[in-house]
Amino acid sequence: MKFARILSITFVVLFAFAACGKVPTKTETPDSVTDAVEIVLADSGITADGVPAGNDNASAVYTANDIVYYESGKDFTYGEGTEKDAHSAEEAAAHTVVHITEAGTYSISGKLSKGQIAVDLGDGAKENPEAVVTLILDGAEISCSVAPAVIFYNVYECATGEATKDVDTSAAGANVIIADSTVNEVNGSYVEKIYKPESIVFNEDKTQVEDAKKLHKYDGAFYSKMSMNVSGEKENSGVLNITAENEGLDSEMHLTLNGGIVNIRSGNDGINTNEDGASVTTVNGGKLTIKVTGETGEGDGIDSNGWLVINGGTVDSYACSDSADAGIDSDMGIHINGGTVVASGSMLDRIEDGGQNYAVFNFMQKQTGGETIILKDKDGKAVVETTPENSYTTLIFSSPDLDAGTYTLWSDGKQLAGQSGGVLGRPEMPEDMTPPEMPEGQAHQFPGDAADKENFTPSEGEMPFERIEPQEGFEPPEMPDGSRPEKPFGERPDMPDGNNNIPQELSPDFIIKDGANMFGGISYLN
Repeated sequence: MKFARILSITFVVLFAFAACGKVPTKTETPDSVTDAVEIVLADSGITADGVPAGNDNASAVYTANDIVYYESGKDFTYGEGTEKDAHSAEEAAAHTVVHITEAGTYSISGKLSKGQIAVDLGDGAKENPEAVVTLILDGAEISCSVAPAVIFYNVYECATGEATKDVDTSAAGANVIIADSTVNEVNGSYVEKIYKPESIVFNEDKTQVEDAKKLHKYDGAFYSKMSMNVSGEKENSGVLNITAENEGLDSEMHLTLNGGIVNIRSGNDGINTNEDGASVTTVNGGKLTIKVTGETGEGDGIDSNGWLVINGGTVDSYACSDSADAGIDSDMGIHINGGTVVASGSMLDRIEDGGQNYAVFNFMQKQTGGETIILKDKDGKAVVETTPENSYTTLIFSSPDLDAGTYTLWSDGKQLAGQSGGVLGRPEMPEDMTPPEMPEGQAHQFPGDAADKENFTPSEGEMPFERIEPQEGFEPPEMPDGSRPEKPFGERPDMPDGNNNIPQELSPDFIIKDGANMFGGISYLN
């Protein structure tokens, strides 16, 4: 019997209030955009405002077969890739690069089976506030098998000053708008790290690189070297589907999602902002759904090397089923101030104090993806309903509707929650031990008298008396203060069989204070 099917528990959600910093200013979503250059993609040729795009690199839009990719047949002095990361010259030459070299707004439609949209405003663009490009995805389909399908190389970088979670990216040079009522497909690959030739340092026997600066490395199917905004139009009805061999939507600095419907299916991280201790991934609105397929063997749903801040919208993020990765992951802190969030994985990064309640469940055994999970309030009303696509051991909920009160977690019509190994049935209690009081002050009593204990059959909703052993090698997770408890639930009176576990059926209601940790059950509940 699966673990999720044999547990029954209710719990109480408490309020958590904390001072929030300045809410990042979002890029305003335009009602419409005029004066855009219309780029129409086709395998037979590219047009810009109805005129065939030539190969003159002095033009605002031109085409070439000069895609940046990781070359096959290279030795260790070339880069960090292996043959699985490499591509032949013939494969690369089959791709058409649509170059955009001037600031402005460009509407992109049509289909390019082997190609790339590359934005590069030159070496001085990073410091130039006027070096801003907006791409309107207006029914575009772009596929690239050797590199990102869309990439911003050089545009204005708005990030200045000390690193902080409160980032305003409204002036960013890289902007993407998903046109209303359109479906856009971006299918892309990646470029493994290629060394800058003059910066390579070898070890003494000249058979290994000790250090080398990066010339190229682009992990995502949709990639920006500078801060980037992704927005919808007025109705936020446009769809962007990203299918990625490696990572999905990446920025080397900040990434802000303001609207639209973004679906990411990736072999590794769904979203990655990768400047250590500085990058901020911000979600202000729209609907974001991420599934990590795990084709690379790992992958977080959202991975920020700085902060992750969720102010609004809907986020459903499912990490790789087979690795120790998280649905939402951040090196510097996760802040949930609004929106509806469902995240699953096999790892938990602590969520910092924010403006919205959240609940985290840890399960001793992996839960099967594809099963609908419902969080219900005391009146039986569904507060959150989701179907995690991947298997998981950690589940995170946050919603504006998650008020203080008693909630239950359900799957397939049965009540469930995580619990560490130990006595899950009714243990024989020591004679002098008094059961803990219920929240109403009434001590729970065993059903029936002592003579009935052996033949007791739980009614619907009560916990079956069955013992679940912890998985081999299970180790309690760290507490918020960095300590690690020696026993799953701290020191408890020993049961007659020598076990030291909380008698779960004695307390069907749990009151969890801010930051409390019950690994195997509710991990953090604010």
